[in-house]
Amino acid sequence: MDIDLDLYRHEIRVSSDPLVRLSAIDISPERPERTFVFIHGFGGQATQWQYQLHKFALKNRVIALDMRGHGLSDKPSSGYEMSRIQLDLETALDRLNVSTPMVLVGHSFGGAIATDFALNHPERIERLILIATAGEFKLNPLFRLGLHLPTWSLRGIEPFTRKWLSGPPHALKPFYLNNLSRWVGWDKFAKLTVPTLVIRGHRDAVFERPLFEKVAGSIVGAEEEDIGVSGHMVMLERREAVNRAISRFLDGGSKKSWRDDLVAVKSERDELTVERPWLRHYEEGVPYTVGIPRIPVHHLLRSAVRRFPTRTALYFEGAQISYRKLNHEANRFANALTAMGIGKGARVVLYLPNIPQAVIAFYGVVKAGAMAVFAPPMTDAEELTRQVKLVEARALVTLNLWAGMAAQVQQNSGLPLLVLTDAGEYLSLPKRLISRWRNRGLNVAGAMHFRRWIAGQSDQSPTVEVAPEDLAVIQFTGGTTANAKGVMLSHRNLVANALQTRHWMPKAEEGRERFLCTVPFSHSYGLTTSLNVPISLGASLILKPQFQIKDILKSVNKYKPTIFTGVPSMYNAISNFRGVRRYGIKSIKACISGSAPLHVEVQESFEKLTKGKLVEGYGLTEASPVTHANPLGGNRKVGSIGIPLPSTQAVIVDLARARKEVEPGQIGELAIRGPQVMMGYWKDEESTRAVLMDDGWLLTGDVAQMDEDGYFRIIARKADMWYPEKPGKPAFPRDVEEVIYEIPQVKEAVVVAVAGHPFAFVIAGRERPTAEAVIAYCKRRLPPQLIPRFVIFMDDFPRTFIGKVLRRELAKRYGKQIAGE
Repeated sequence: MDIDLDLYRHEIRVSSDPLVRLSAIDISPERPERTFVFIHGFGGQATQWQYQLHKFALKNRVIALDMRGHGLSDKPSSGYEMSRIQLDLETALDRLNVSTPMVLVGHSFGGAIATDFALNHPERIERLILIATAGEFKLNPLFRLGLHLPTWSLRGIEPFTRKWLSGPPHALKPFYLNNLSRWVGWDKFAKLTVPTLVIRGHRDAVFERPLFEKVAGSIVGAEEEDIGVSGHMVMLERREAVNRAISRFLDGGSKKSWRDDLVAVKSERDELTVERPWLRHYEEGVPYTVGIPRIPVHHLLRSAVRRFPTRTALYFEGAQISYRKLNHEANRFANALTAMGIGKGARVVLYLPNIPQAVIAFYGVVKAGAMAVFAPPMTDAEELTRQVKLVEARALVTLNLWAGMAAQVQQNSGLPLLVLTDAGEYLSLPKRLISRWRNRGLNVAGAMHFRRWIAGQSDQSPTVEVAPEDLAVIQFTGGTTANAKGVMLSHRNLVANALQTRHWMPKAEEGRERFLCTVPFSHSYGLTTSLNVPISLGASLILKPQFQIKDILKSVNKYKPTIFTGVPSMYNAISNFRGVRRYGIKSIKACISGSAPLHVEVQESFEKLTKGKLVEGYGLTEASPVTHANPLGGNRKVGSIGIPLPSTQAVIVDLARARKEVEPGQIGELAIRGPQVMMGYWKDEESTRAVLMDDGWLLTGDVAQMDEDGYFRIIARKADMWYPEKPGKPAFPRDVEEVIYEIPQVKEAVVVAVAGHPFAFVIAGRERPTAEAVIAYCKRRLPPQLIPRFVIFMDDFPRTFIGKVLRRELAKRYGKQIAGE
């Protein structure tokens, strides 16, 4: 699986006078087996190791440096002697905390640098690998002549050499004269004591052939690999062959038995799979753990812009916005905020559906160093005012369609800035004019208008330092069992969950996918799976502000989405729509369903229609939110939420004693630990302490089971269970609901405990059973303590905006009435 290596770059100061910083790519999974350090050659750069970094980063820490004067590192006019280069390398490794013996890999003159380091620090080297390294670096006469010319004259040819030389003349010339031209390695090779592999390209003609061929013979006990049909850049030209050669060397090397190293390395992986039995069920290409880059979340957008600037980022009602334009608009929004004094640490409330302005505003807010506070659709004025006051928001961005409510919120909260936008602002001119005419008169005195407000701002990113640990989002919970709480999610939380989820789709192709985005970005599930994940892939987002089945199918037919993250009701609606096959939905190849149980009938019918994969997952706002999913290409278990994502730990703990882990198969509370777990609840330390342990474990509040294979099943929310007898075993709504669902006339059923007794709320089909008939059926199938005290028929249940039933609202509405009867 390809990853954007630049996400993992760090700057390392190796000198203060003059200031010299090296750029390093550093990727590390959890519990790496080994540490690799890659050194490029004269005129090279760290990204020349891209194929080796992708290959070995799955299980190992991999580091690739841009040396002084090269790539993205600083380029002083001096300091290119070997002693200074060695000091740079030593300093960089110390700053990166490389303490264990490493596998040091050098290409061309990078091999010379690696050889000197191995002689100076043999105790720090586990293995040495020299690729296309010569004993002497005698350039042909023409190149030698060029490097003796005055620096000013070399600048004229610099534009023509940038594709194959990643350093400027003022750096490369002293590097050659003071280092490369003076280095002779024959005596040095003879003194090497570390296990060494020499790899060379069979057709390498950069230097005279004997200068390559004699290297392996000069090193005691060295292994040699002569890679056919390849030249000097053998690690790029024959990358698979080079990777195989490195793997063979590491699995063998100078060991007493051919089994020794394999057993030693395998034990590290075994230790992890014993702790996490689900790892055995990961499909091929999914890593056990994911290296989380130390970047703010908007760098995912920056990465996509750098790689795919002209690719369509957003499709919206016929309009298209490229990644370059999206980034420019987000920068303008960020600069508009900072111009108003809204910057680092400020809170900006976004009350928007899935329209381009929601994407622009989110990335603009975090680029400014502020926090995005998402208010879900259907939030009423009273609750929105409460949230605005709670977070002490500096601004609210919303549709002019909701101008009346926005004015009310501003008046009641003292909100300083209100930004209104028309849903059609990024559509074609005719559609934009029609939208404005329809919404004429919807305004608030003193409010800013989105595009006019940002129009005069710079399209360059603001110079705001944002750390991975800084808060990026305050996401209010769904409030299904209690009042909504503000979940604090850092940039690291969001980046981690985006990459964890992205790695769960190993067959997804960078820059080629199209996501159907129907789950609101204002929900953590939508924010991660429908926004940050596709952005991390450089995918196109097909934005849908509402789930209207016919409109959705028309968009599927027009834009051909390949990935669709949604909720069960959406997949069910598509499967049951008459004539659905006419809309060509077979483009959809992967779907992850969340927020509610996915019934097997829905899964099977949707997969039959699309020929793609639909799997059930699980998450919660407090975990950014995704923690579990069934494998897309592996073993799926019906009724299961699947297995934990890479770098995610999960256990079932005793319901009464939350710190005690229970055996597989037993019921308890699901606990989660991983880089996606929240920082805490906003201004609510008591609630934070109740669910977030000091060692990072999060108590989810969900009652669950884990089987022997590490697959998890959700039973109920802990807040929804009750104890019919005390002391005694708990009862769960599902115990009663499953029985009521057996009645053919029942379309949907929800059971809520009031004062320790179950009460059933039922949505009937065309034929409605009597309450007495439902209770009578339950008496035949359930023990006395689980028989519903009352059965109440309803047309629909109170729900969240993604369809979850608000059980607490049912209890609140009918609890007093029932208690009085």
